Amino acid sequence: MTAADETWPGPTVGVEEEFFLVDPDSGRPLPEADQVLADLRGVPPARYGGAELQRELLACQVEAASAVCRSLTGLAGRLHLARRRLAAAAHRRGALLISSGTPPAPPGRATLSRGDRFRRIAELYAGVVPDYHASGCHVHVGVRDRETAVAVTAHLRPWLPTLLALSANSPHHDGEDTGYASWRMVQQSRFPGSGVPPVFDSAAAYDREVARLVDCGALVDERMSFWLVRPSARFPTLEFRVADAAATCDEAVLQAALARALVRTAVEAVDRGRPAPRVSDQVAAAAVWSAARHGLHGSGVDPFRERRVPATELVAALLAHVRPALEATGDRKLVDTRLRWLTTHGDGAARQRRHPPADRAALLRHLAEETVAPPRAAGPAPTAPRTPGAPYAAGPVGPASVPGAPYAAGPAGVPYAPDPPPGPDGHRVAGTLGVTGPAAAPEGHGALDAPGTRGTPGTLDAPGPVGTSDAHGIPGTPDAHGTPDALDRGGLR
Repeated sequence: MTAADETWPGPTVGVEEEFFLVDPDSGRPLPEADQVLADLRGVPPARYGGAELQRELLACQVEAASAVCRSLTGLAGRLHLARRRLAAAAHRRGALLISSGTPPAPPGRATLSRGDRFRRIAELYAGVVPDYHASGCHVHVGVRDRETAVAVTAHLRPWLPTLLALSANSPHHDGEDTGYASWRMVQQSRFPGSGVPPVFDSAAAYDREVARLVDCGALVDERMSFWLVRPSARFPTLEFRVADAAATCDEAVLQAALARALVRTAVEAVDRGRPAPRVSDQVAAAAVWSAARHGLHGSGVDPFRERRVPATELVAALLAHVRPALEATGDRKLVDTRLRWLTTHGDGAARQRRHPPADRAALLRHLAEETVAPPRAAGPAPTAPRTPGAPYAAGPVGPASVPGAPYAAGPAGVPYAPDPPPGPDGHRVAGTLGVTGPAAAPEGHGALDAPGTRGTPGTLDAPGPVGTSDAHGIPGTPDAHGTPDALDRGGLR
């Protein structure tokens, strides 16, 4: 066991997912966030997996921030519950919930969400904001202290473009195919300082740089930066902000698994005194651009050899780099399965392109089905892509929602498998994804927005109330409840 293992059992993880609310017929964004969130205001948080639901920068976006988990199977179930509940609430307001980095139809001029900070952001960045229809998937990974967070960031720099390529899910802008896999990243690059972060030799140096950018008028305040990974301003966590909104909860969990494994690997390197790899800032920027342009199926930039290589080669290198960490947390099989599925079916952008923007009904049906698709079991990946128009999760894993009404009806498919209770040593053992039967179903198997029948209260992920204010809790404490950093999460906040 390394020193890191002896003093730090391993990082917790939480995920913030941003979604669009769109018109079910035209696909245009609808400014219905306040109404959708009000519809859920009286619903106990446990009914949507303990997530914190809130507004984003634009009134056509909603965000679900998961409670903090150690088990990825528990995280998958929580994300799925939150997606289903939001989708049902959107349906009741005449909207469709979709998880895509950009909307599929021309959005028109954006409606800003209410709030003083949102107003200040719009005033500072002016004409960039009304056109910034972009949703991301942000992963918070617990670290033991802020100095470690800053040191770890330097070790993460070479791998951030590959995380983007895996997540690419925004090929459209103004209803047209941009030719990019992640147009969201192109949009984000218009803000000051976007991209791979610089290397800092201490937390104090990091804080001085952020304060300098605030003094220069480039940032609203110290809670804001546009780097693709950053230490939280309030908690001992690292926030990965690189990924597009994940088409499926499986892809969100894949980002969480890889981010956590990267942090664990980097912590070990820091503890052993290994220097961070040297990566040219210009090559890193080229790698981010290439990942945004091509996604998973095309060329990427190897930041070490400083040349073009197939993106899948970079994924293989990432997997080799973090495999010991994945094995230590029991996540290797899940990650292998998800990666095989992605290489077989394509990234989110490739899957969207199987439904041309001209056939908007098919594209919207595809996006809505994937948004609420249940988690897949960790096992052999399918050998052929899904037939366009077929239910996303048909087959042995479990039925998907009814085609044509993916956001309102249909059985739950693979039920939510909660994190198991702590063992004698206080740690949790890996749960089992895809547990079937009434005991594992969190909401029953009726209509998506029906009350259903819950299991035993308090068994969702960890003892204690859901949504307490300690966010990531004490580092090393399994499944501390709360939500990651409510003040510096999401979008442009």
